Amino acid sequence: MNIGEAAAASGVSAKMIRHYELIGLIKSADRTTSGYRVYSGKDLDTLRFIRRGRDLGFSIEQIRHLLALWRDRSRASSDVKRIALQHVDELEAKMRQLSEMADTLRHLATHCHGDTRPDCPIIQDLAHADGDDLAGSVSSKRPGGLKGTLAN
Repeated sequence: MNIGEAAAASGVSAKMIRHYELIGLIKSADRTTSGYRVYSGKDLDTLRFIRRGRDLGFSIEQIRHLLALWRDRSRASSDVKRIALQHVDELEAKMRQLSEMADTLRHLATHCHGDTRPDCPIIQDLAHADGDDLAGSVSSKRPGGLKGTLAN
């Protein structure tokens, strides 16, 4: 099948398929005599694997490693589990970080009058470049209020 059909069947855009080929995540597709890419069922399986990995938030390098393990029939499942649990830890850290960001913004919004006056603690926090805490107890958990979280 051609790249458009492979994209439709795998859920990976043609642009991303070309990108994955360029970075060596997938092998370069076979070509017809006129130069068009041709994809096999095995290629589709690989693209679906990548798509599912990306849907679960794995990085390209993690997916590269998982693909190698997938192809290695003598792999140890503990290697796969280790990568998955490491990713769970990363996701949970991001969730904590996002929750702290929401708490800080909620706190700032609570202290904003939301009227016609120009004074606004949200703007003050965003503009406060020296890292002092303007948002109170919520952002005091992180140096720099919002700035400390958004930089990550």
